Amino acid sequence: MKCKINRNAAKVLKRMLSEGENEGKMVRVFITSQHGNHVHYDLKFDTPTEHDEIIKTDKEIDVLLDRREELLDGVWIQYFYIPQEGFVIANPSKGNHHHSI
Repeated sequence: MKCKINRNAAKVLKRMLSEGENEGKMVRVFITSQHGNHVHYDLKFDTPTEHDEIIKTDKEIDVLLDRREELLDGVWIQYFYIPQEGFVIANPSKGNHHHSI
């Protein structure tokens, strides 16, 4: 499985991972809903389970992806400051729309 993170997202996620309740956890991307070819993604801080693959990114962030969910393979986590500050998670390799959080 693959996952990409842009520089802004890595910076924000590293800061969030260093906060008290998130220490020792990893970033998990998951699917919140799916209808047709449109998928909504979200992220949270979690620990690995037996179905996870730990993806090492080039930004020194490890991401948990459930290997049973093929629509997670190839996700791209981005963080933008404009036009609105927040995360955008997309999967261009699957042709799916993105979801902003």
